[in-house]
Amino acid sequence: MSDESDAGYLEYVHGRMPALRRIAFLLSGDSDQADDLVQETITKLYAKWPRISRVEHVDNYVHTMLVRAFLDEKRRGWWRVSLRGAPPEPPPRPGGTTEERTVLRAALRRVPARQQAVLVLRFLCDQSVADVARILDCSEGTVKSQTSHGLTALRRILGDRVGGAL
Repeated sequence: MSDESDAGYLEYVHGRMPALRRIAFLLSGDSDQADDLVQETITKLYAKWPRISRVEHVDNYVHTMLVRAFLDEKRRGWWRVSLRGAPPEPPPRPGGTTEERTVLRAALRRVPARQQAVLVLRFLCDQSVADVARILDCSEGTVKSQTSHGLTALRRILGDRVGGAL
């Protein structure tokens, strides 16, 4: 790659890193796995940067790459291996108690990967149905049905803990 192209890539990655890491963490629920997902995504992005940099909506393309990396990791199954007793707790965010966030994160991990991705993108990343459909390369109807099935699964997993909040 040329120096100019490298500079554009570095500028883009440095500017988008916090957002990419946030989405990856929301998808995976684990800061180490989130870092791995982001690293895999930006590595693939570097290889394709000369073409991708000319795309009108680079963020959309990169979000798609990140979600697909997450779905691929779920299929591979290595994420089940843990070298520590419990995951590190991320810094608390406003809204909800730590216990509520922990319970929701654990329940979300039990939902099938595609439904999990849809729920995270729709409700935690505030993406529209159309944007999620584009990211996951599926129809808007599929996003809606995956949302419905995912919410049903969360309700079943959480039981009475949410009291109708979902």
